[in-house]
Amino acid sequence: MSGRLILPFTRQKLNLNKNLAGNLKESTYKLYISPFFRTFVTTNKKYMVFDKITEDGRLWAVRFDENADNEFIKTIDQWDDVQWLRAFFIENISDLIAYFKISDINIAISDTIDDSDRLQRIILDISPGADLNRIFRPLDNNQASDAMLQKEKARLKRKYGHSSWLRLYAIKLVSGVYIITGGAIKLTATMQEREHTSRELAKLERVRNFLLQENVIDDTGFIDYMTEL
Repeated sequence: MSGRLILPFTRQKLNLNKNLAGNLKESTYKLYISPFFRTFVTTNKKYMVFDKITEDGRLWAVRFDENADNEFIKTIDQWDDVQWLRAFFIENISDLIAYFKISDINIAISDTIDDSDRLQRIILDISPGADLNRIFRPLDNNQASDAMLQKEKARLKRKYGHSSWLRLYAIKLVSGVYIITGGAIKLTATMQEREHTSRELAKLERVRNFLLQENVIDDTGFIDYMTEL
């Protein structure tokens, strides 16, 4: 096994001037990511890399060979980037209005950053009582949660206002152990309706097929695979 270990780090505060259109007050958001170890393991096949996100091994993320960051970091960075979010909501304003009845892009940006912060706190919680099964559900709402290498999604339950449009997508190795394959802002009823969510479906399938090709069907097989690299 070849690789390198990067010491834990904590995201710093990001100061956002939310008065982007002159109607929001200046505010400071703390983007919370618990300190965690990222273990980079490269394979000779150069198909994909798996980074350990939480020290306890319950959460991993894929890094495709064409990308510098894994899919978890890549997704969170987009959700915390005001410029990226503004461009996204401008491009998808018709869906934002049709499905969520929101026409103010500043509100959409603010809600996205708030939800991203909450989602990070939940998914990176490594306390003894933490359970990723509470936030991950089968990708198909009509599918039972017992399939091999199940495709899953994580979403927040908001206490007020509209439902959260943030999604993290993952392959479940066993109960409580997940590999994140990507994430998206889902504004439509189905993922197939838009290109950016269709890409997430393709990534889920790509990772699942790779694991099957490597005879990985659970967490034990995954650890064996990582150990043998």
